[in-house]
Amino acid sequence: MPAYEEIVSVVIEIVKPLAPLGRSVREETDLVADLEFDSLKVMNLIEQVEDRFDVSVPLNILPDIRTVRDFVAKLQEILGER
Repeated sequence: MPAYEEIVSVVIEIVKPLAPLGRSVREETDLVADLEFDSLKVMNLIEQVEDRFDVSVPLNILPDIRTVRDFVAKLQEILGER
């Protein structure tokens, strides 16, 4: 299983092109409030993460995710289960 720091780095790398120009992306960045993510961007993020880590991200975790850190924590749980 990849280390937390590695997962954060990859997720931030995936999120950056989806964020509005000039917005920084850090662990505490709120995907909706700070980056204006809508459902299409969230699905794009999930698709890219699934491809990169070869996992399936269940959609029922989405209500628990607000920040990049939240997403990484859930992703780490998913990676630990496989």
